[in-house]
Amino acid sequence: MRQRKVKDLEERISEYGRCLAENCEELKGGWAGAFGNDNAVYIEIGSGKGDFLLKQAGINCNRNYIGFEGRRSVMFRALEKFSRTDILNVRFSCQFVNDPEEFFAEGEVSGIYLNFSDPWPKKRHEKRRLTHRDYLSAYHKILGPAGFIEMKTDNDGLFDFTLAEVDETGLFGVSEITRDLACSALPAKCVTTEYEEKFMAAGAKIKHLILIKHIE
Repeated sequence: MRQRKVKDLEERISEYGRCLAENCEELKGGWAGAFGNDNAVYIEIGSGKGDFLLKQAGINCNRNYIGFEGRRSVMFRALEKFSRTDILNVRFSCQFVNDPEEFFAEGEVSGIYLNFSDPWPKKRHEKRRLTHRDYLSAYHKILGPAGFIEMKTDNDGLFDFTLAEVDETGLFGVSEITRDLACSALPAKCVTTEYEEKFMAAGAKIKHLILIKHIE
């Protein structure tokens, strides 16, 4: 759905300065300072309007969360929602994550959420998929020893591609998997995204996967 133009967008975003994490490459290796504590860091790449991240942060107040959303008008909607809560453990960044290692040091991240990522269906665009082997290699480096990747998608092609890339790289083990999350008993069904609720209402089956980092 096309986002409505927000008047004075940059000025309005600046009002939420405490919630923002701009120039993330400068925070690499020092994210504890951005939050003022040493709690574990979890990231969502493609955080949209922030529904999923704000739910997670509300449940897990002893964790730090960073949401990356490349579209500023969409991130602004997340900031608006955040401002109406007393949640302090979330930061949002309007940066595309082309190389996770630009923003995070080795072992600095505890978990990565990939919710309804762009499937980039054309073969020539497969390197843009967030579960391409190049991304998986980078995730493996920035994740700590017990680090995980949690993925949700309604796209069968992306799900199958992801499983093939995981098998090819051997960097992660599959901890949880289902092709119909709504009919499962997995905890992930309890924290939904805006897209997820729309897809499920339309009868779509949500694919879900948790990958655990293999220790070298």
